[in-house]
Amino acid sequence: MSANTNITEKKYRKLSIQVSLNGFRFCCFDTLNQVVLFVKEVDFNDFEKSIKVEDHYWQAFVNYRELTTTYDEVVVIHENNLSAFVPKALFDENYLGSYLQYSTKVFESDFFAFDTLEPFDMVNVYIPYVNFNNYLLDQFDSFEYLHVNSILVAKLLESSKNISETQIFVHVGKEHFEIIVIENQKLLLFNSFEYQTKEDFIYYILFTAEQLKLNPESLKLQLLGEISEESDLFKIAYRYIRNVSLMNVFHTQKHNDFSTAENLKYFILFNS
Repeated sequence: MSANTNITEKKYRKLSIQVSLNGFRFCCFDTLNQVVLFVKEVDFNDFEKSIKVEDHYWQAFVNYRELTTTYDEVVVIHENNLSAFVPKALFDENYLGSYLQYSTKVFESDFFAFDTLEPFDMVNVYIPYVNFNNYLLDQFDSFEYLHVNSILVAKLLESSKNISETQIFVHVGKEHFEIIVIENQKLLLFNSFEYQTKEDFIYYILFTAEQLKLNPESLKLQLLGEISEESDLFKIAYRYIRNVSLMNVFHTQKHNDFSTAENLKYFILFNS
């Protein structure tokens, strides 16, 4: 939270930045009316090649004046697959690295962080981009940071209230996707997969269903993220799974004027 505590100085504006190695996206919230004002995306492939990713961030802050405006609150969301969900009962803050050592290569020099998902008795342990945090600390007085999967899983669990049947969600990114399986508002499975082809995509989904003994004829698959009914990923999922749909984003869309496709794509950012 930044230092604007005097109500006469409040801007009623919140900035959320979703950072990754390939670029970042950001949006501004009107906190008084609880609406999203704008969203923008920065692709580092559009920039000149640079040795340091931080140089791309520096260039983006020069190019986008919205990033240098004063905000009451700034949230930084770290997007990577260096995370693991841990039941609160098994969590010990003194052993953060041990939770990640089976899913990713961990070094002694790594910095670990965690987000507590309070209502769901879970903790998400992850490795944030320390270099990005350090750069952004030079740009803002202070900010809150958390992991992209913390927002994703918390919102999906929240939306699953009073639904007892097993639900499978797939959040699609450009080169990776996440599978989230929920039952009785409990997280049964979370996994992240890299993919290059639509065949990779459907293979991992069907493999996950098989491991959980879920029948493709009866399971219900909900897709969100960077996907539409016209995409090859949706079409191949529909070929092998009887009940496939885009996730209903009505509750998110109530707070902005963006299209359903944009609310699916920016679901995490808009719920940050």
